[in-house]
Amino acid sequence: METESKATKPLVYKIGMILIIASFIVWVMPLGIPFLPISGKMKAISITSALVIAEVLFWVGALMVGKEAARKIKRAFNPKNWRSRRNADRQEGGE
Repeated sequence: METESKATKPLVYKIGMILIIASFIVWVMPLGIPFLPISGKMKAISITSALVIAEVLFWVGALMVGKEAARKIKRAFNPKNWRSRRNADRQEGGE
């Protein structure tokens, strides 16, 4: 009783991945906003809006790709996990 065709699922998955990638790009944008020639109030609004939009994009994309894929992506981009992954790679390589 599966009504969803297999042809539409990859498209939804691809759109979800694009939204997740876009959310990481939007997360980086607030780093450059303080250097723009706009008022302080406008900078605060822009930074806050960018962070909120990034979160919304990530979670909408996460709903589209599924919980497991979103968790794996978020874990890969978490700086806390970078050092432990590098150490695991070194141990596998025999260093």
